[in-house]
Amino acid sequence: MKVVSTANAPAAIGPYSQALDLGNMVFVSGQLPVDPATGVMPEAVEEQAKQSLANIKAILAEAGLGMENVVKTVIFLADIQDFAAVNAVYAEAFVQPYPARSCVQVAAIPKGAKLEIECIAVRE
Repeated sequence: MKVVSTANAPAAIGPYSQALDLGNMVFVSGQLPVDPATGVMPEAVEEQAKQSLANIKAILAEAGLGMENVVKTVIFLADIQDFAAVNAVYAEAFVQPYPARSCVQVAAIPKGAKLEIECIAVRE
């Protein structure tokens, strides 16, 4: 098992890794929509979705993978009413066949974010 870490995504804010590489699978921790260069989180949920997905893409790149390797995602929303807006951004980040996905509303997300996204990717 190898720890995946990049300065191109926000550092972990607790006792966890950005991702773990098991050789054929990479497990990416939930990514908040924080810009790693500035530490700033956008206001709009669409921009937050773009940033969280960009953070995932950076971590996958560090592991030598891309978004096309993602097989499963989980999206945590602070407000399920944001589902359609997030879904539109998400659709631009992936191509068919789309990853399996869960999307749920949660009581709260760290740092007051409107969403958090995690994923699992595989090497073929």
